[in-house]
Amino acid sequence: EVQLVESGGGLVQTGGSLRLSCTASGFTFDNYAIGWFRQAPGKKREGVSCISGSDGSTFYATSVKDRATVSIDNAKTVVYLHLNSLRPEDTAVYYCAVREYIRYGLGFTQQHYDTWGRGTQVTVSS
Repeated sequence: EVQLVESGGGLVQTGGSLRLSCTASGFTFDNYAIGWFRQAPGKKREGVSCISGSDGSTFYATSVKDRATVSIDNAKTVVYLHLNSLRPEDTAVYYCAVREYIRYGLGFTQQHYDTWGRGTQVTVSS
């Protein structure tokens, strides 16, 4: 069964950092773009970052560009999202998802992502 599982969320103070993980089950990330998204209460889900499992290229949303680093492990089964200098507005449920990299490249068009995890909660206290 193809599955994505996010972990690493939690409660952190403003200015703190977290490392989120997205673990693949039943496949590897070789041919996929892996996207990180987040949804805050009452808001639409938005893209945060994405990485290619094929060549390691990355893309970031403007809102996190200088505070986030996305990476992938050598086995291409875990993608990490490091978030630094966290702010209360980063509070959200964070999701990872995959889409075909050759077909769609990097980006945040959500309908192109066909497998999603269930999310991990990140709460930043002021």
